[in-house]
Amino acid sequence: MKGFTLIELLITVVIVALLASVALPLAQTTVQRNKEQELRRSLREIREAIDAYKLAGDEGLIERKADASGYPPTLAVLAAGVPNKRKPDDAKVYFLRRVPSDPVSGEPWGVRSYASPADAPRAGDDVYDVYSRAEASGLNGIPYRQW
Repeated sequence: MKGFTLIELLITVVIVALLASVALPLAQTTVQRNKEQELRRSLREIREAIDAYKLAGDEGLIERKADASGYPPTLAVLAAGVPNKRKPDDAKVYFLRRVPSDPVSGEPWGVRSYASPADAPRAGDDVYDVYSRAEASGLNGIPYRQW
């Protein structure tokens, strides 16, 4: 006898469907974990650039107004560059090559000014911190907005 019976084919289809139902959640978790790693990396990169901007202003490398907090006015300034006060040839100091995008929400970053409290972040005259605008929570149970 050559070929397969209908029962053998049905059993094979059931086994393949069972394996696929186990693999799909695992694949979704892997994709989410990769996005979360990229989110952590992007937040760290931007926050380090904000701190470097503040330090450059405190050290007199870039101009800082007397009544300003010393933090960048926008995220775009970090990538666009700021004139270097110590070099007269119009050289700029760059803090980021580009502002990374939010890998989880795909929206622009939420920004917190120096004057706003940590528990109720809002934009203002400067950028003291950034956060994701994603509504979801991470695999660790903490909302992305609080990372």
